[in-house]
Amino acid sequence: MTIRVTVWGENVHEQTNKIVAGHYPKGMHGCIAEGLNEDAAIMATTATLQEPEHGLPVARLAQTDVLIWWGHAAHGDVSDEVVERVIEQVWAGMGLIVLHSGHFAKVFKRLMGTPCNLSWREAGERERLWVASRNHPIAAGLPDHFEIENEEMYGEPFGIPEPLETVFISWFQGGEVFRSGVTYKRGAGNVFYFRPGHEAYPTYHDANVRKVLKNAVKWAHSAAPRLTGVTEAPNVPVTEALEPLEERGPRLHHDGEEGFR
Repeated sequence: MTIRVTVWGENVHEQTNKIVAGHYPKGMHGCIAEGLNEDAAIMATTATLQEPEHGLPVARLAQTDVLIWWGHAAHGDVSDEVVERVIEQVWAGMGLIVLHSGHFAKVFKRLMGTPCNLSWREAGERERLWVASRNHPIAAGLPDHFEIENEEMYGEPFGIPEPLETVFISWFQGGEVFRSGVTYKRGAGNVFYFRPGHEAYPTYHDANVRKVLKNAVKWAHSAAPRLTGVTEAPNVPVTEALEPLEERGPRLHHDGEEGFR
């Protein structure tokens, strides 16, 4: 089965910064999709902020097994309607991979329910990523640690909920550490946050980073049918109870009435 991936990028710095454009002439989203398409089991396409509905209409998301999200300068420009649409698809079973500065994306903050804040420094320092869960599928085929020569530092504390599992921990030349690869379950959807990917550096050309993303896509993908009605809260009449049931007390709502939300 081919895993259908949509790589979403805000596509801002690629258009305004010569350094970023030099690293990513086809956009960061294009580079990420190119790396994923090296794997015959993955079919990756792209979408950007500037497209109608940010390239994520209902029909497109319905045909997306895993959505990858990269954003930085334009989090506030993302439509709340599209955010809710993405979140409902995650609850229904679509996989989500959030990259680098996407920790502040509306989608990620809503799913985490926390500030997702951190400390940072832009100094091109070396990042060493340690595999914290050696048998995790996302770490398959990787060494116990690998390095990225130039990256932006992110430091703890990281304002996220306790992860389902921490797959990677980063160390930076300045001494900070960071939970740089963490997994979650939100509804029926698998969610992975992966830290590397500052736009001023060619991180998404790195072979180990590309390996992580390919592994993460396969982990986040669910072969089960997408759930429907994930936000519904039906009122079940007494007559439809699985066992014989006699109504015994007063109630606020009549059969078929919506509840308070």
